Amino acid sequence: MNELEIKVIQWAEDRKIIPNAKPYVQLMKTVSELGELCDAEIKNDTAGIEDGVGDVLVTLILYCALRGTTLERCLQAAYDEIKDRKGTLLPNGVFVKDEQK
Repeated sequence: MNELEIKVIQWAEDRKIIPNAKPYVQLMKTVSELGELCDAEIKNDTAGIEDGVGDVLVTLILYCALRGTTLERCLQAAYDEIKDRKGTLLPNGVFVKDEQK
């Protein structure tokens, strides 16, 4: 993913999105793109879902770049936090953690 992340950042630099955009603007774009992704999910629109996920990732990559971090670094931090969690997702959507002894 790192190669694609670099390409996205270069694309944004070529268009002066970086350094001229503000992090909060990219974050708001993420919310907008997430709404489009939700719409595609509701419609079961596979092409729209793939486009939506990609658009969300692009906005998050740019947000991270403007914040001086990377998507990969953020993902690693999140994984490090959850990797040892145990539990089960119930059919009703509730995650029940296993009690650690």
